[in-house]
Amino acid sequence: MTLTGNMLIGQQRIAGNREAIRGIDPATHTVLEPAYAGGSAAHVEQACALAWAALDSYRETTLDARSEFLEAIAHEIEALGDELIDRAAAETGLPRGRLLGERGRTCQQLRLFARTVRNGEWLDVRVDTAQPQRQPLPRSDLRQRQVPLGPVAVFGASNFPLAFSVAGGDTASALAAGCPVIVKAHSAHPGTSELIGHALARAVKACGLPPGVFSLLYGSGREVGIALVTDPRIKAVGFTGSRSGGLALVQAAQARPVPIPVYAEMSSINPVLLFPAALHNRAQALAEGFVASLTLGAGQFCTNPGLVIARKGPALNSFIAAAAERLRHSPAQTMLTPGIFNAYEAGVTALLENPRAQLCAEGLRSTGPNQCQARLFTTQSSDFLADHSLQAEVFGAASLIVQCSDDDEIRQVIERLEGQLTASLHLDDEDLEQARALLSTLERKAGRLLVNGWPTGVEVCEAMVHGGPFPATSDSRTTSVGTAAIHRFLRPVCYQDFPDSLLPGALKQANPLRLRRLLDGQREAHNNAQ
Repeated sequence: MTLTGNMLIGQQRIAGNREAIRGIDPATHTVLEPAYAGGSAAHVEQACALAWAALDSYRETTLDARSEFLEAIAHEIEALGDELIDRAAAETGLPRGRLLGERGRTCQQLRLFARTVRNGEWLDVRVDTAQPQRQPLPRSDLRQRQVPLGPVAVFGASNFPLAFSVAGGDTASALAAGCPVIVKAHSAHPGTSELIGHALARAVKACGLPPGVFSLLYGSGREVGIALVTDPRIKAVGFTGSRSGGLALVQAAQARPVPIPVYAEMSSINPVLLFPAALHNRAQALAEGFVASLTLGAGQFCTNPGLVIARKGPALNSFIAAAAERLRHSPAQTMLTPGIFNAYEAGVTALLENPRAQLCAEGLRSTGPNQCQARLFTTQSSDFLADHSLQAEVFGAASLIVQCSDDDEIRQVIERLEGQLTASLHLDDEDLEQARALLSTLERKAGRLLVNGWPTGVEVCEAMVHGGPFPATSDSRTTSVGTAAIHRFLRPVCYQDFPDSLLPGALKQANPLRLRRLLDGQREAHNNAQ
């Protein structure tokens, strides 16, 4: 399709009237066409009005109809073919293979949510039948289901132009819950966003849904974002990005007359613990795995291993030497945007100028614009504990090794950490007791704990948790990846003594949706999934 530079408000293509943004090829610093004029508060008003008008119809679509809609979005994205991959590559500098994999993940998670919707267990139906003869007081008939919160504002992410953006996990889970979605496209990949936006709009139309189920807005400043978060018809927000950006949205949402939840994924350095026996037995292999994870995608993953914690000694020295040697041969890689590159350089400079951190190794120098030169630093546990700035996330291929004298210092370092998305434990059998002693502390610090694995790579599945205590996320009770993400956009409603004819289908006595309900404390055997 021909890119227009227009927003999508429902099924209408509408030109913005604020400062324009353009995609930039970070590998060549070439400005891409077309220009995308930003929206205004009036455009937000129009999109929110459409979303609100669509809510009551969309929230009561049948399980099959909503599942077919999610599957239709995946089909329309795949139908874009090479046009999508080529534009995404031009706007991000990401290699074709990575983008093909990300498109597959995007469509996979849409189809996974379709299966989840069709199954119906997310409705969490609970029925406590009436007990009129109960003494000393009778019990009413009580039935509970989950209902959608309402229209959701989603902010596209910079580092995943497909899987965490217009039709990414936040959008997929909100639509699965029955919530209309308004996306604010990320300024780093506006053309990619337009292509995906039109694919989603085609699915809305093909499935006969109200046009307000989906809208796509652009904006270079704060006007569109703040207007979205503060509009009374928006009932929740999904965000992936910087801590400063996430906190600005949280503050705006909490300042509303009626506050709303903001599910913001923000900052994490994802500590890696290297236990003594594992270090002694396989320092070389651990170093190779660590550097591969650190430099993957120029380190532009929220699960990048930005911190290593281990006990001092010959084994750790061997690991550091092997990691440093491997890092020195790591080529510089193009980062997603000039802004991300500048932020990476600023973060590295802060470490270089900090007397408590020592540069251990550098990757190969850059050969073009916006290229990330990998860096590895070391520090002592006493210095790490004394200087909170050493916990600052450096978004890119930079990591800090904290050298500890004993287990007590390791525990102190972990206790001092902020909340994290992940914590990785590399251990052998001889390390099990030491690892067990730290588990409760690590559970308080991170949303996903790994043994003998590296944190980069987040599986989209039922059991995944991609979340964690602040500042990893603004709400540690949720996940932004996996089918449990649907629960962010739902709330329970109880129906007391309703006539059966007035009950929604999920709660009717005959259980026409064949759901596995909790009936008088016992789980029924019915299941809607085929």
